[in-house]
Amino acid sequence: MTALHLADAGEAADLAAFLARLIHYDRAAAVRLQGSGTALAVFGRPPSFEVLAIRTARLAKPYENGLDVSLDVTVSAGELLESIDEAAATGLVPAAVTGPPWAGVLPPRGGWRQEPGLPALDTVRAMVASAVAEFRSHIGELAPERRTRAELDRIGREIWSRPIGDTGLPVRAAHAAQSLGFLRPVRPSLPEEPALALLSSGAWLRLRTPYGSIAVRRAGLGALDVSVR
Repeated sequence: MTALHLADAGEAADLAAFLARLIHYDRAAAVRLQGSGTALAVFGRPPSFEVLAIRTARLAKPYENGLDVSLDVTVSAGELLESIDEAAATGLVPAAVTGPPWAGVLPPRGGWRQEPGLPALDTVRAMVASAVAEFRSHIGELAPERRTRAELDRIGREIWSRPIGDTGLPVRAAHAAQSLGFLRPVRPSLPEEPALALLSSGAWLRLRTPYGSIAVRRAGLGALDVSVR
């Protein structure tokens, strides 16, 4: 197996927390790993949110076993999580799995530019809390016989598809970021990192925080279900 040597115990703990949150939403979750040198990107898709989540990690040194140039593989999130030793800041890349369709349609690596109109972190967090409360209120008002999956999905689409401020970013992206632990206050050790930034590249929008990113397509999420060979 390919060994991963993370930069420190904090990097290992943050990566493990991200994987654990993905597994909370999908016990059979897969993640796509891409990296070069000492930079590793981990892509996942929590099914409840219809977005792509991206967590980056710093490595202490390049990959072992000959993979010192690049790494690109889709693996079980659970197996990767089990291999992480937080105290030693190490992990092992599990055997590859047949990737889900979304793993073939990732955001571009470059060409990102900043977009205006994104509210401050506290405002975005308040919008998510308000949307969650509204969703629960609507569900609570439904008669038992009307609480069907179709009706819950309809209510959810109406609420979570609303744009944040004057941007084209749907509230579901911020909800996913909050649920995955990305909307935390910036650590003192990251004084120059902006709490939130909205970037675009082609059809993609990306909500970037110091702890991870959430990517969605401007033209709709359907393309996430298209397999690219």
